[in-house]
Amino acid sequence: MLRLQRLQLTDWLIRFGLVRFGCGALALLPLLAAAENGNGEAEPLAPARRIAELSQAMAQWLNQTLRDITATFEEIETAGLGNELLTLAWELGDLLIIIAVTIALLLALRPIARPFFRRAEQWAQRGDERLRTIRRTIGVSAAAVADLVTIVLAWLGGYALALFVLGEVGEMEMRQSLFLNAFLLVEGAKALLRILFATRNDGLRLLPMSADYAHFWYARLSRISGLIGYGLLFLVPLFSQAISEQFGQVITLLLMVAVFGYALTLALRHRRDVRQRLEARAAATQVLVTRTVLATLAWTWHWLVIAYFGTLAVITVTQPETALPYMAQATAQSVLIIALGALLAVALTQATARRIQLSDAKRRHFPLLEQRLNAYVPIALKLVRIVIVLGVCGLLLHAWGLFDFLGWLGSESGLHIVGVVLSVAFILIAALGAWLIAASWIEHRLNPNVGKRRPSAREQTLLTLFRNALAVVLVTMTVMIVLAEIGINIGPLIAGAGVLGLAIGFGAQKLVQDIITGVFIQLENAIDVGDIVTAGGVTGTVEKLTVRSVNIRDLAGTYHFIPFSSVDSIANFTRHFAYHVGDYGIAYRESVDAAKPHLEAAYKELKDHPNPDIAAAVLDEFWIDGVSSLGDSAVHLRVRIKTAPGMQWAVGRAYNELVKKHLDAAGIEIPFPHRTVYFGEPAAGADAPALPGKGATAVE
Repeated sequence: MLRLQRLQLTDWLIRFGLVRFGCGALALLPLLAAAENGNGEAEPLAPARRIAELSQAMAQWLNQTLRDITATFEEIETAGLGNELLTLAWELGDLLIIIAVTIALLLALRPIARPFFRRAEQWAQRGDERLRTIRRTIGVSAAAVADLVTIVLAWLGGYALALFVLGEVGEMEMRQSLFLNAFLLVEGAKALLRILFATRNDGLRLLPMSADYAHFWYARLSRISGLIGYGLLFLVPLFSQAISEQFGQVITLLLMVAVFGYALTLALRHRRDVRQRLEARAAATQVLVTRTVLATLAWTWHWLVIAYFGTLAVITVTQPETALPYMAQATAQSVLIIALGALLAVALTQATARRIQLSDAKRRHFPLLEQRLNAYVPIALKLVRIVIVLGVCGLLLHAWGLFDFLGWLGSESGLHIVGVVLSVAFILIAALGAWLIAASWIEHRLNPNVGKRRPSAREQTLLTLFRNALAVVLVTMTVMIVLAEIGINIGPLIAGAGVLGLAIGFGAQKLVQDIITGVFIQLENAIDVGDIVTAGGVTGTVEKLTVRSVNIRDLAGTYHFIPFSSVDSIANFTRHFAYHVGDYGIAYRESVDAAKPHLEAAYKELKDHPNPDIAAAVLDEFWIDGVSSLGDSAVHLRVRIKTAPGMQWAVGRAYNELVKKHLDAAGIEIPFPHRTVYFGEPAAGADAPALPGKGATAVE
């Protein structure tokens, strides 16, 4: 009988207008659309007519609803079900006591836990800046545990009250269990919101925003979570059990319409403000991935909110049994996935925020290694962030049942793609490691501050050439291997590269000849920077040497650019050692044997020259080769002096000066050109007399 009366009460409440409200609202929607003609094509109505028909329909619907309300109250009064409602309200008294006691315990325990929150905040803000994120994570986790402990204690208090105080000992009514379960889940969700916003402790706030802004969003999101949680987990089952399933469905519909409307209003009203804040945050960050995500979220966040609550409303109305567990599980997993992804990204950023610093000895031996490492780490960090973002997106799709990400990872295609990604990563790491080792070794060899001697120009040229060639080879091979690993056929690429290389070789024969000749000249160590050479018909000092040309400055200061293809032979005057070769003439009347000791004396004095560079350049080898020629005016004696490479000219000038000094002191004549003038013979055959005068007349 009581069940029948409750069913009648449900029918009357439905007729009261709850269902009619939804049906009436849905019935008004077609009036907003255009009428259809016989061909099924839309026939637009005039605006004035559309407004008139809409107003008329709303007035008729409101009049009918008021009549139904009046009739429903009359039927309730006639049936005498007022006592039934009073009995139902009286039975809910113990539930109200449990609600009051549980909430009172929660409010009483929270002030006790606040000092712990403050200590966790202070601990999280101390220590090294690089560990600030880790310390904050630990502090936030500790504060969250303390918050959950207060909720669990309040829940246990209400649970104990229901079991041992109210009603039969050891028994709990369904409505009491519904509230306690809803209390635990809803307050747990609010605790999660407090982790994100931390309205009372700025140091424990995970989201970067001010305290007022955090309090604003926490209040509204807590309101929505409380309305959904207590409504769907407590009120709807309570009314469904106490009255009927149909009444619970009506309450569910109204509740989700209210939640969706509130969320829609909140998202649309604050979309510009949130967008500006997200754009400002994106502009402030230097990480490309984070900046892209924030910029995209700035323009789509309100659509995501609308889609989330719209989905929640539709699923809750259409599938009330599985809607809330599905949404709660998906939401919790999404929050956890995003939090872990953000925490991992921030931890990586914090761990690599400080530049890598090598010791002074390593920096001296490998001057560019520290710079390279600090350049490669941000690139690797960006790639890791991209992997994290892709993993978070895949797990989010899996959490909402849109894509079986974990199943795909275990499938053949998933394992293949993961294997390819890992292979490509290993190839890139191996290539990068090889380049770091080779480049560091080359820089070590080229470093003038390391080793017993400075690197020669040949070493500098060859090692620089080797480094450039190694870079080209590594890049080419890495690209080819990566393309082959991801499934691209590199055969046509290799063939195309061969044809292109052949065409370039024919079109740039001179350039290829320059490079090949330059490589062999460098390998044979024929020229170094600073050498005095004769190449391409030009004699001078080598100022620059590349793999395809030599740049020479001659004695007049002219700078010559000579491609190696124009160099047939090279004369190097500064290789290993040199000789000063001099021919010194004495008069025919002088004794050759008397002149030789003076040439030796000049050499001995040369070895003790006051200029230390000249004295050091003279080596202990001196030869008087004898008479080299009998000239028109002098007898020439050849002298050879072994010198340091490139110093033969300076040594020769100093020795010439000393030879002149010693021969003059000995009275040995260094003749100048002589010429005897002959005037012919007389007719009688007698000798013609010589021109009067002392000696012969010198003719230049």
